[in-house]
Amino acid sequence: MNRRDFLKLSAKAAAVLGLSPVLVPELCRALEKKEKPAVIWLHFQECTGCTESLLRSTEPEVTELILDIISLEYHETLFAAAGHQIEASMAQALERYKGKYVLVVEGAIPTKANGQYCTIGGHSAVEILNKTARDAAALIALGSCAAWGGIASAAPNPTGAQGVIQTLADLSIDKPVINIPGCPPNPHNFLSTVVHYLMYGVPALDTENRPKFAYGTLIHDQCERRGHFDSGRFAEAFGDEGHRKGYCLYKLGCKGPSTYGNCPEQGFNAERKWPVSIGHPCFGCIESKVGFRKPMFAVSDMVTVANPPQQYPGPLPADDHSISPLATGLVGLATGAVAVAAVNKAKNLKRSKDNADEK
Repeated sequence: MNRRDFLKLSAKAAAVLGLSPVLVPELCRALEKKEKPAVIWLHFQECTGCTESLLRSTEPEVTELILDIISLEYHETLFAAAGHQIEASMAQALERYKGKYVLVVEGAIPTKANGQYCTIGGHSAVEILNKTARDAAALIALGSCAAWGGIASAAPNPTGAQGVIQTLADLSIDKPVINIPGCPPNPHNFLSTVVHYLMYGVPALDTENRPKFAYGTLIHDQCERRGHFDSGRFAEAFGDEGHRKGYCLYKLGCKGPSTYGNCPEQGFNAERKWPVSIGHPCFGCIESKVGFRKPMFAVSDMVTVANPPQQYPGPLPADDHSISPLATGLVGLATGAVAVAAVNKAKNLKRSKDNADEK
């Protein structure tokens, strides 16, 4: 990597971490002088989407990440070796870097039927995790599947899929675990976590073991469509006029109001796109209690969670000269009243149901 690209990479990592630009030189020195962390990367019950996202990352490209920032000792997808050769490589890495390597886990761990739903080289995912996690310095659960089970753990969960933390608890292994959920996760969040680990150790984590620098703010508060939400402009159906104009996707089931992450800020790939920017609602993949465990388009369910404002600001600028700004403002107020009524109705229905259950 040339010096120019190295400085750009350091500045990008500092931005994701929320560090002041004045700390970029310190970050550069740390990346230059500190020993690259040895990484053993495991694949379990997953679609390999996390690795695929990493392969398509820019600033840095995957080659820069695995050759200049980390020392990748084992990765089934990226290695040319296979079979006994690749297993021998992992055994050597486990011995050489004992107690020092970072273990990256991609995919959920199935636990039913003695773990037979995910078997690699004659060993179950549970067995492999038990063998590799005990001598790791720290673990990174990359992607929603590894963090909390993801799609694989959705009801009825026939394979008993679960995340890394829960599996380690079952195995009585106490190790620091950093969850970087997402379906797929943002490659820059992984990069910045590695950089933080190099400089300062394990970053500050929230209650779900996610780095606060990446998962500390509400997606709803950063969303480029937030102004439409506050002004009462919503897409009512996919492909309608509001959808084409880029209005808020709240009524189409967007879970941004109950999801924490930096997706709007970071985006994906060189274009920095993310689901909402291309017209699809956020479905909360980075939240264990939201993601795949809440109905995708249950608007009434989302209303009780997100609580729209009591009224919307007005008057709004008219899109068509035939509609006055005042009338548009009144429409916004009316929409707010309808939303509040929906909230109250949902609460009353829930209260009635609870009373009926008690009787």
